[in-house]
Amino acid sequence: MIHKSAWHKHNRQMLIAGPCSAESPQQFSETIQGILPAQPDLIRAGIWKPRTKPGQFEGLGAAALEWTQDIAKQAGVPLMVEVASAEHVGMAVEAGIRHVWLGARTTVNPFLVQEIASALEGTPMAVLVKNPVSPDIELWSGAIERLLKAGIERVGAVHRGFSGYGRTLYRNHPSWEIPIELRRRYPDMLILCDPSHIAGDRLLVPEVAQMALDLEFDGLMVESHISPDSALSDAKQQLTPKALTEMLGRLVHRSLQSSDGVVNARIEQLRTQIDDVDAQIISLLQERMALVDDIGSVKEEFDITILQHERWTEILRTRQAWATELNPDFVRQMLFLIHQESIDRQAERFRYARASEQVN
Repeated sequence: MIHKSAWHKHNRQMLIAGPCSAESPQQFSETIQGILPAQPDLIRAGIWKPRTKPGQFEGLGAAALEWTQDIAKQAGVPLMVEVASAEHVGMAVEAGIRHVWLGARTTVNPFLVQEIASALEGTPMAVLVKNPVSPDIELWSGAIERLLKAGIERVGAVHRGFSGYGRTLYRNHPSWEIPIELRRRYPDMLILCDPSHIAGDRLLVPEVAQMALDLEFDGLMVESHISPDSALSDAKQQLTPKALTEMLGRLVHRSLQSSDGVVNARIEQLRTQIDDVDAQIISLLQERMALVDDIGSVKEEFDITILQHERWTEILRTRQAWATELNPDFVRQMLFLIHQESIDRQAERFRYARASEQVN
């Protein structure tokens, strides 16, 4: 896998911008001319649009490849399109396009990803992989691995959030811990954030973009439309070219560390204290699990159920009451994880006990 620096030569975060869908030569041209002051590294254009329901605008298809490519060339910025099949790859290659991305609905299907990877093999394509619609790090990683095994030299990832049920602040929940884990697995790979699809609302795009930069993403893929309210797809989340440029100008680009040695020393001192506290937490968790094992032995000996709902309700109530200075959701999730591990350990003990009885 080529280092992220192979994607662009600027000493700044990468920017991919353009409309959700290429709707007409006029719309596309005016949008691209508008975003040029933002100095995009790539221009995005939705040619084929996989939609959730039938009857929605699904893009102009192959008919738009030629004129979107011509407009991008006139602007002096390479074009990037989404491909969702081996057939799309063939048409994109024939049109001279050298940058493509795989959408969330494609990444979720390993068979389809493999077909696309095989079609891309031997081409000069650079490929970005959006996360699957579900929060599944293995599906995302698996799609990346398939492209790497096909010999694609430039592979990167785009975090666009994950689908959920019901109304939430964001269109797609960011679940930042998942792209953070992807970074741990692929420390040198280009990883961008798509704040448009996470936000689902143009008013929220700047705060999501800032969060991405603060989490050390390598850049942004942002949807922009010359007239967002009249867009044929994703109207609510697209920025005008002017709004895009203004947002980029307001974003704070923070460094990995301070140039002030005193500040860095203070941070290291605090990190040392955090390490000490973490060691205590781990030690206490191990002590707690040893007690769980002891309780499991007693339950197994006297045929007592692993779970008592009244006890679990009491734990939730008392522990959350103790944690007055912590986020209640965090405390609840932590307690659920600890409780599930306790159940698993006791269940394993019960299985071993039954297996031993059968042998004897």
